[in-house]
Parts: sequence; structure tokens; C-alpha cells
Amino acid sequence: MRHHFAVLSRPRIRDATVATYKKAGMVDTSDLARQLVDIMPHAQALGMQLVSIGDGTARIRMPYDKKFVGDPKTGVIHGGAVSALMDTCCGVAVISHSSAPIATATIDLRIDYMRPAKVGQAITTHATCYHMTRSVAFVRATALDADESRPVAAASGAFTVER
Repeated sequence: MRHHFAVLSRPRIRDATVATYKKAGMVDTSDLARQLVDIMPHAQALGMQLVSIGDGTARIRMPYDKKFVGDPKTGVIHGGAVSALMDTCCGVAVISHSSAPIATATIDLRIDYMRPAKVGQAITTHATCYHMTRSVAFVRATALDADESRPVAAASGAFTVER
């Protein structure tokens, strides 16, 4: 799975202009990340909502919806929906990093599924970009339902950094 998370704005701003404005402190990274979640078709289709954002961190919530059930007998959300949530949250964490990347794409994302999410409960992912090189960002994420003491899934990944 390789998603390209380009920073877009309404109206669309050229990447070079965004980078210049970000470095000059003229563009609020959190606003750009919010716009990113709002315009991605898969994020809209899955009902993703940006809960919070900080310097290299993001929290995104996906409500329970019967359309995303992977096993009709149990009502458990499909792992693909969880992986899309985690991948998106990791990409947003990279874009929100203070080093001002203008775009990112998933290089590698490992997800360990620890248990099924509780039927009927939203899933929230928290991602942190903990290390950034000139060309690669490293991210960790955790997906939780209402039982925050027991993660649904944990992820670690590497993302491209475009400046």
C-alpha cells in the first residue's frame, strides 16, 4: 500500500510555495494537515475525523460503521479499514512535523493486529513521527477502541520526506 500525502489547499497551492511559506512560518501546519484529511477520498469514505494534531503527532478517529465489517458473523471491522486509518494518521503526523516536509508517501508500514476492535466502537489512532532524516521519516502508531489499556493494533513505518 503506497499513499501519497501531498499538502494541498483550497485553492490548490504549488508545493514549492507551500514549502516557502511553511519555512517562513506563514502557513499553519495543522491547517494543512486538516485539509489533507478533509480532501482524501478514502478518509472521507471511512468517515475519518482529525481529533488533534501537534508537532509530529496526529490523532484520527474512525467511527464504527457496518459498511466496514469484515466478518458479518462477528461484526468486527475489517483489518483493511484499520490499516488505512493507521497509514493516514502516520502520514498526517509526518506532514505536521516542524521540519516542514511538503509531501510524504508510505515506504513501509508494519502493522501488528493484537485483537479485534469491540463491535460498535470507534477506533482512534495516535501517531508520532519520532525521527526525521533528510529523506525519511520514522513513525509509530497505536490504534485503540474504548478500552485504551488494550491496543487493537500497533504500527511502525517509514515515510518519504519531500521538502
